[in-house]
Amino acid sequence: MDAIFGFGNFRNEIVWKRTSSLKTSQFKDRKFGTVTDTILFYTKSDDYFFDSENVKIPFTNQEIIEHYPFEDAKGRFTKSPLFRSMGMGERPNLCYEYKGVSATSKAGWKISLDKLKEYDKKGDVDWTNPKVPYRKYRPEHTKGWLISNLWSDIEQTGGNERLGYPTQKPIALLERIIKASSNEGDVILDPFCGCGTAIVAAQNLNRKWIGIDITHLSIALMKYRLKDTFHLEPKKDYNVVGEPEDVSSALQLANDDRYQFQWWALSLIKARPAGAGGEKKKGADKGIDGLITFIDDQTGKGKRVLVQVKSGHVKSGDVRDLIGVLDREKAEIGIFITLNEPTRDMLTEAISAGLYHSEGWQRDYPKVQILTITELLNGKPAQLPPTSTTFKNGNSVVREPDQIYLNL
Repeated sequence: MDAIFGFGNFRNEIVWKRTSSLKTSQFKDRKFGTVTDTILFYTKSDDYFFDSENVKIPFTNQEIIEHYPFEDAKGRFTKSPLFRSMGMGERPNLCYEYKGVSATSKAGWKISLDKLKEYDKKGDVDWTNPKVPYRKYRPEHTKGWLISNLWSDIEQTGGNERLGYPTQKPIALLERIIKASSNEGDVILDPFCGCGTAIVAAQNLNRKWIGIDITHLSIALMKYRLKDTFHLEPKKDYNVVGEPEDVSSALQLANDDRYQFQWWALSLIKARPAGAGGEKKKGADKGIDGLITFIDDQTGKGKRVLVQVKSGHVKSGDVRDLIGVLDREKAEIGIFITLNEPTRDMLTEAISAGLYHSEGWQRDYPKVQILTITELLNGKPAQLPPTSTTFKNGNSVVREPDQIYLNL
């Protein structure tokens, strides 16, 4: 960071207390538990925007009662002296008379005559002692506590916000950084944006944004998050640069990195990569590249769609292998994604697998489905029970999980 921005442009080391819970272990600790992250605040130069007033922590009701003990028709207030002390130095320009009262020393008043008249007109000057006026300082004047470089009021991501991405940060954390460092309409850049929390925060705060990540897994996460959160669509509301848009570019991606191709292909049907956090590793994958979960009965139990992705030569035996995996894993539906066109024997094998009958939706779906990259790029969907809606049957309602692709 010093090399990129310059040592002199370092502003703060911010310590964020992200949790109060320490992980337990059967082994004796050999260091103190870690519950914080460190945020380094740099600027490009000495000419930068920063406004701590934008990110003050609001007072609680109890704090207002404690710190603003007086009350009038306008609400609660505390008294703040309007005269400066001599220790603050002489200020001849602030030595004036108002309503027969002059400053008690050459240090003068704390504010100009015009500002004093403005406060008095608004009912924010206390004249109970005609010789020693006070300003009525109200909670709305302060708007909360100024924030230091120790942030302990924002907890790590949890609940519905949690997507399962290993380095995901809370939206509130990024919103604080963005509000302190920019105005509406400014551009926010996150060059390592992961699951897109920074761009979601920027969108929330009416900023423009640019997000960059090296993996197609992250790009897919951002696309679906923007759609689920803001109903934004790629090409219509924003542009995605670097994704395959046709078969030739898909083939290039497959040749360059078949795992990136696999993640990208899975994203076309909103499947999550198999394995913890989508961390695909070389070796046996048990015939499962991706997963989709759906609910179609009143038990609320998730049912599985298993996905295989092939970028090279394909044959009927591949489909038979997928059918075997479905039987072994007791999964309901299998999807075979191929970069190349399937053979007639492959289509025959897929049809021979039969149908999956959804009791909840009273519909039949092909047990094994073959989808080509060409078809997916042209918008052809997989034939599946709804995966992001509420299942209804009679008077009962079962809430289905949010888009499973995000729950890595």
